Amino acid sequence: MISDQGIIYRVKHKRNCMAGMDVLIVGGGGREHALAIGLSQSESVSTVHASPGNAGTSMVGLNHGISSTDIDGLVSLAVDLDVALVVVGPESPLVEGLADRLRAKEIPCFGPHSEGAKLEGSKLHAKRVMKSLGIPTGDFIVVYDEGDVQSSLDSFKPPWVVKRDVLAGGKGVTVTSKREDAEEALCEAVESDGFALLEQHLSGEEASVLVVMDESGYVLLPASQDHKRVDDGDRGPNTGGMGAYAPAPVATPAVMRRVTEEIVEPMHHHLGNGDTPYRGCLYVGLMIDRDGSPSVVEFNVRLGDPEAQVTIPLIASDLGLTLLAAAEGSLARAEVEFHDLNAATVVLASEGYPGTPATDRPVSGWDACIEEGQVRAFTHLAGAVIGEDGNLHSSGGRVLSATGIAPTLGEAVESSYQIIGSIELEGSHYRSDIGFRALSR
Repeated sequence: MISDQGIIYRVKHKRNCMAGMDVLIVGGGGREHALAIGLSQSESVSTVHASPGNAGTSMVGLNHGISSTDIDGLVSLAVDLDVALVVVGPESPLVEGLADRLRAKEIPCFGPHSEGAKLEGSKLHAKRVMKSLGIPTGDFIVVYDEGDVQSSLDSFKPPWVVKRDVLAGGKGVTVTSKREDAEEALCEAVESDGFALLEQHLSGEEASVLVVMDESGYVLLPASQDHKRVDDGDRGPNTGGMGAYAPAPVATPAVMRRVTEEIVEPMHHHLGNGDTPYRGCLYVGLMIDRDGSPSVVEFNVRLGDPEAQVTIPLIASDLGLTLLAAAEGSLARAEVEFHDLNAATVVLASEGYPGTPATDRPVSGWDACIEEGQVRAFTHLAGAVIGEDGNLHSSGGRVLSATGIAPTLGEAVESSYQIIGSIELEGSHYRSDIGFRALSR
């Protein structure tokens, strides 16, 4: 039943019970819930498994209690379940060689091998690859000694960009115009890791392009824009992402042609011609300047979060077949189509996030949804579990996101906030300006 505001309560995602393949999703965040929904709606998929999963994935499939860092356990699980495809969400198991192990067992895996995963596991490696291929990116210096910190900082104008060369959950980067803060970040990284990267700051507007890729071809998903800072107006500390929208208008057709020609094509040639081809998603983090020139800020080796929540719903063709084709190296033969719609997602975060979040607090109203013509809105669950009382409880920093899909971005954003406004979680917070750059154009 739809109310005057278009809200339906007790949303339930239907499981696809048609004959098809069993799929295992590795991970337990909002990205993995988005994947689970998309795969459960694919005619090619019969059962969705997730490990460890979350409350959301349990509503569309079967959860298993094996951590995404337990490589041996995940391989054994995939073998025991006899799955036809494994889709890896987070980067850590890819860096640790999960895809290599699965392919040794002849289990198709959507996610690159450990060598390909070094593009995210080592920022220095990624920079060297970009420089060797002539891909536009900022200059950088490797700082090995604390005695070189001052002269290195003198090489670039503020703001300074300091990066640790480790997996840090999206939080290993310091961007600051305060010299003392840059000095501290460099010294701490050198002391803990042996070296640090100091990079040229790129100005412009950010966008992300997720590229599904194998040796046979590639498919660019609609460009999206994430909101990293915790507070409105892009203020406050960095987070894992407070919301996103797609398609991002800053990524014009002209910009996307340059992205394809100057970045995606050379990376595809490089990654597809190695001893073991790259099969999975290449996340291209972009900075687009005033002239429409794109440069690479970073590469990741998996679907972004929350970017996945606004790109997966825009895929009109069978998601399972697309991911399987990439995992098997036959993407060039796949037909991938997109809805001519817009999507926006707003993250609801726990009190204390991005610091230490308050957890185990009840969440109500999360099961609201909207379905009116082409306008749909619903929640993607992330740091949330079903408690002993049978109700939803917070279990992490980013608890859920409200995602809207509509013919226009304004409608998508409006429906997302309609959902987020119906949710109650003590001490929670969210940004009220998701999509502000695009909506102000």
